[in-house]
Amino acid sequence: MATFRKFAPKFAGRFAPLVLLALVLLAMISSVGCRLDMHVQPRYNPLAKSDFFPDQRSARPRVEGAVARGDERADTYFYTGKIGNNVGDFMPFPVTREVLERGRERYNVYCSPCHSRVGDGNGFIPSRGFARKPPSYHIERLQKAPIGYFFDVTTNGFGIMLDYSAQISVRDRWCIAAYIRALQLSQNATAADIPTGQSVPSKAPDFTEPGTGATLPQPSPAKAGKGGTE
Repeated sequence: MATFRKFAPKFAGRFAPLVLLALVLLAMISSVGCRLDMHVQPRYNPLAKSDFFPDQRSARPRVEGAVARGDERADTYFYTGKIGNNVGDFMPFPVTREVLERGRERYNVYCSPCHSRVGDGNGFIPSRGFARKPPSYHIERLQKAPIGYFFDVTTNGFGIMLDYSAQISVRDRWCIAAYIRALQLSQNATAADIPTGQSVPSKAPDFTEPGTGATLPQPSPAKAGKGGTE
């Protein structure tokens, strides 16, 4: 007993770090064991069957009336172009020069490959043999179409045309619709459309080819003066 008491302090001092390390490891293992139920808790795999709900679907539908943050869409006309089930015929915000320039820029990127830069449907893609040529914006039916119609087609697509809701923002779709109206006016305007006090400097040039969006318009040859031959 005397011998043990003699060497006990030396033994304790030499192995104290090992004992402390063992206690720390034991505490860590114990804490992990206590959290096991949190890591392995009851759950459903995506679209798994559930016997808890009457419809047996584990994926529950969104609560009716829930609105995602920042996506309230209180102005339904701005997001749909419709009043009830009918397309509207007015812009949801004032049309300025900046709006038309933005519409032209977006139109030339997304629309002109098929519809051409002048909106006659002779774009680059149809000129390369695409089976369905888009209609000209200058036909009577589309000249009379409400402006909300162009927004709706851009948003939801039409026929073989896919929708562009993912590529073009809501405001930019309205800018494009406004620019289409400007295109229609540019190709079909009359002297009566000129505001009072303004005049057209010269007659609009004639083109043999209006251009495809990939090529420039080709002007008609200049006519001979009076008394000459054409």
